[in-house]
Amino acid sequence: MAYQVLARKWRPQDFESVVGQEPVVTALRNALAEERIAAAYLFSGIRGVGKTSVARILAKALNCERGMASGPCNECPTCREFGSGANLDILEIDAATHSKVEQVRELTENLKYRPVAGRYKVVVLDEVHRLSRQAFDALLKIVEEPPSHLVFIFATTELESVPATILSRCQEFNFQRVPRPEVAAHLRRLADAERIEVGDKALLLIARAGEGSVRDAVALLDQLATYGSGRIADEDAARILGGVETALHHRLLEAILANDRAGVVAIVADIEGRGRDPRHVYGEFLAYCRDALHLALGGDIAVIELPDEEARAAQSLAAAAGYENLLRLTNQLLAGEEAVRRSESASLAVEIAWLRGAELPRLTRLEELLGKPSPAGGASETTGDEPAAESGATAPGPTAAGGAPALTSPEGSTAAADLTGGGIERFLELIKTRRQVIAAHLEEVEALDFEDGTLLLTTAEDDSWLEHALQRKPNLEVFEECLRQAFGPDARWRLRPTATSETPAADETAEESASSPAVLEHPTVQAALDVFGGTAEPIEDSN
Repeated sequence: MAYQVLARKWRPQDFESVVGQEPVVTALRNALAEERIAAAYLFSGIRGVGKTSVARILAKALNCERGMASGPCNECPTCREFGSGANLDILEIDAATHSKVEQVRELTENLKYRPVAGRYKVVVLDEVHRLSRQAFDALLKIVEEPPSHLVFIFATTELESVPATILSRCQEFNFQRVPRPEVAAHLRRLADAERIEVGDKALLLIARAGEGSVRDAVALLDQLATYGSGRIADEDAARILGGVETALHHRLLEAILANDRAGVVAIVADIEGRGRDPRHVYGEFLAYCRDALHLALGGDIAVIELPDEEARAAQSLAAAAGYENLLRLTNQLLAGEEAVRRSESASLAVEIAWLRGAELPRLTRLEELLGKPSPAGGASETTGDEPAAESGATAPGPTAAGGAPALTSPEGSTAAADLTGGGIERFLELIKTRRQVIAAHLEEVEALDFEDGTLLLTTAEDDSWLEHALQRKPNLEVFEECLRQAFGPDARWRLRPTATSETPAADETAEESASSPAVLEHPTVQAALDVFGGTAEPIEDSN
């Protein structure tokens, strides 16, 4: 006897065998028991969750010789004839191959005749969204005013493509993704019946890979059983279904959080080299980020369906990254999912989305910046539009004028006593809490020294960004306030470019620098605009 794949062999034949769709099954069984039969039903949901199987079960029940109340008996001649495809009163049609208006018109003409032997003439129209607009119009009349002996059962994976005129005449049932524990339990029953040796961890990995589709999960079980000659080891399942990809996801998340652009590019090249679909990998990585986000919130590691070693690695990475950073990253990746899915150049779209994620500045808790313990009551208050505002983290970039938190030296100007490295570190910490972009640039200048009461900033010959930034009054005021807090009230500062040049007076050129093309075109500004989706325009002089 020819081998029959498990997905067909174990396809549900009665309501009791349907997995994970209890609300739908209950409603249909009650309707059969009370003989409240609608003229048209519409089953919608993702692939492999039981739409067509339930449609077949309902069609058999409507004509079962033992009565409708208990569902199909699968033993009477009518039920057996349907199973062999010989029942003339139940028509199963694939809309993809009967999408033309002429075919639908021919069908509607034949449906006017009464059933040959059963109670109803039942039409199961699978993938109904594939009908053309003209075909839907031809079908509408008989759906709107059907004969008493006719029942339509439509099934679709694209509910939004079905015209409202058809929807309004159907009883609609939405088939949900089947939860992973239920899929795993179903796979266990199949494995035991087929004498497949498999552990619970492997079954959870298979259920996870099925993404809520029972049919996909059963097909994977069949494939792995063939690979292992009837035995599925946890290690094989982890390697084939999740182990390799989990390691890749872990490396990718590490690279993004560390702003390792070269590492991100290398991983994209690795994905292309393996021949993987970049869109699929993007979706898997988004799910991995979600798991990491839950772990950062303190979620139970046991609910993450990964091998123990990979789950612990994800938990460690999540703790180091922090909830706020993972939340912003996951949100940005989710926002870019549609662009990745629709792009004709999937690899490029994925690479850009991940590189943009790597450009997100890391958030640091205010308590860490100020050297204070976290308040027992929860997060500190802060301003800004970032999600971190709800979790006690400082938002990146400049704050609104007057909106920055007041920072004062704990003991007046005692910081002035430390005029070497400690004072500079204190100054950089203060700037970072008020102007992170300026602080980042200060860390990249050629030299930062404090001599004779003056902070000397040595910049490269072609680096004029800091000069232009400090010509803007809001930046200058914050800069000098932090300077006084770090080095004392009499502290001064001076730019010292490696090439001979004079620093323009800040108050004379502030307005000019705000509209300088060099500022707007600076890579740091462009990166910030790209990350936060903003725009920058020169300020026009109203005078």
